Amino acid sequence: MTEAALPSFLSRPATGIIALAVGSVLFTLGFACAVPLAAFAAIGAMSFDRRAALAAIGGVWLANQAWGFAFMHYPIDGETFAWGGALGVIAFLSCEAAGLATRRFSGGAATLVAFLSAFVVYEGALIAIDLVTNQSADDFAPATVARIFLINACAFGGLWALRTVLANTVIGRMQSSTLAPRHI
Repeated sequence: MTEAALPSFLSRPATGIIALAVGSVLFTLGFACAVPLAAFAAIGAMSFDRRAALAAIGGVWLANQAWGFAFMHYPIDGETFAWGGALGVIAFLSCEAAGLATRRFSGGAATLVAFLSAFVVYEGALIAIDLVTNQSADDFAPATVARIFLINACAFGGLWALRTVLANTVIGRMQSSTLAPRHI
């Protein structure tokens, strides 16, 4: 099977972006508001060039929000919309942090630093918003942050393993331009 035999949309990063968006819906089913956006941001930054990585995290965030409002009965109010928008901005910032890490480091260090950068930006931005809006600090108790970190770390590990397996399949080798790390 040659690359020319595949439909053109399969030979572009669109396939990976769609797969990540579908993955976010699956995580939404299990974790609702605790979808591991930092993990998705790091995987997107490691897998695509900057533009496609931002499109991927935008697709992940949009799929999560659409599924949540359509099927999980997220409240239809200003606070929910504000938090949804804030999560979108934070997801983009996390993706940028992970992308910077992938450009500055190489090998296993890049993988680790990309994930940790995305997670620190994600949690740091949430804490900053809570401080500015005088929200309860209960959401940032060590046990809660550890739980969110564990969810993101496990999701990142699973997504990274899946990415690695797919990159080593016949289709993955044919589409290496969409699965290989990209730099600006």
